[in-house]
Amino acid sequence: MTRILHLTDLHFGFHRAALEEPLLARIAALRPDLVVIGGDITHRALPPQMRQARAFLDRIEAPLMCMPGNHDVPAWNLVARMFWPFAGFRRHFGPVLTPVGRAGDVRVMALNSADPYAWQRGKIREGEIGRIIGNVDAMGTNIVALHHPLQQLPRVDKALARRASEALYRLEASGVQVVLSGHLHRWATDALLATGRHPRVLQIQTGTALCARITDGQNEFVLLEIDGPDLRLERHVARMDAGDFGAPEIADYSRASGVWRRV
Repeated sequence: MTRILHLTDLHFGFHRAALEEPLLARIAALRPDLVVIGGDITHRALPPQMRQARAFLDRIEAPLMCMPGNHDVPAWNLVARMFWPFAGFRRHFGPVLTPVGRAGDVRVMALNSADPYAWQRGKIREGEIGRIIGNVDAMGTNIVALHHPLQQLPRVDKALARRASEALYRLEASGVQVVLSGHLHRWATDALLATGRHPRVLQIQTGTALCARITDGQNEFVLLEIDGPDLRLERHVARMDAGDFGAPEIADYSRASGVWRRV
């Protein structure tokens, strides 16, 4: 059993500070093998926000892998945004923007979808799809993690990342079984699977872990328990009117038949 924890959209600088300790306590209790930080670690990519976020992440004892989101590039310093958009991110969260993590027979490959030349919309860079495909493990579970979703439901009013559809089709064909994303601050897994468009990829769109935006309604993160072709999701949710995370919502999935099904 391999335990991967997906934590995204922390938005330090505009976050629920009172939820930091309960979140850290819950992560420690779950004892994940790897924690995937899915971007928008800060709200405006300001140095004090990055230092605050780094101090928080340093208290997580499990191995970490971080990738940037659109909020992790300078918002107001246009020169920095144009010429060295990821300098602050590299300084505080690691020099590699597309790290690869391994836990048991699970490989997690990050993809940097943040586009410094667009405020919200992401993009999949030339060569990134091929890089991921070239690192797929034919014998294990392959997870791709990025900030922007590769598929969106009709109710979403944000533009899909450039080349997202191409990426999803090619990654599915190569043997990627799970995609982790954030950005939308909305949970989506079963609804995406129900579209029937990509039955061999379980797309897990996780909501915001700490953002204080009232309209989000809640904060959350998810733990994946992977055992061969079987996967259990533990979704941990803290309502905006609650000071802690409630009992997890459990959902079980299997790809034993060749495609993902909820069981």
